[in-house]
Amino acid sequence: MKINALHYITTSAEAAELACQGGVHWVQLRVKNQPPAIWKQLALDTLAVAHRYGATLIINDNPALAREIGADGVHLGQQDLPPAEACEMLGPKAIIGGTANTFADVQHLAAAGVDYVGLGPFRFTSTKEKLSPILGLAGYTEIMRQCQAAGITVPVIGIGGIALEDVAALLATGLHGVAVSGAIGGAENPTEAARLFVSELPAVKPV
Repeated sequence: MKINALHYITTSAEAAELACQGGVHWVQLRVKNQPPAIWKQLALDTLAVAHRYGATLIINDNPALAREIGADGVHLGQQDLPPAEACEMLGPKAIIGGTANTFADVQHLAAAGVDYVGLGPFRFTSTKEKLSPILGLAGYTEIMRQCQAAGITVPVIGIGGIALEDVAALLATGLHGVAVSGAIGGAENPTEAARLFVSELPAVKPV
């Protein structure tokens, strides 16, 4: 399985389209506080964009919806369904990601068989409620050192307020890649912002 090094997190198909025009090939749809019908329509619209650009679509928090629309996988928060249950629901080919804030979280997710771990936050971000403790560069360096010492090879993706100028230093810690939202979606020219991130990160990295 190939886990992209650049994950784009968005709430809309329109934003996904602009990012994909810039070369993004991995989109996570994160929808909060919306009725199921609206969430499903957003997911279907974003899936259409992903198909148009040959991109992977991950649905945040909702394995049932991911299965219903035929998304590529699901990203699970720490209060969501256990990875094994999500895998049983979606089938063995589905991509299962999980959220971590500590080395213990990464250990737990790796043991649970997730395909990748979203580790963060790097710094404060307004896109996520109930933010976990900020890791910063030192936090990533230490957790990735512990992963290496423990022989944990699951791809780890940094997330949380990451800007373009942070990428090189974050990758140097041993991270597989980064996930961004506002740095692309909130840019004056999202497509150009996506291109700049793509130029810093390989679109696909084999695991």
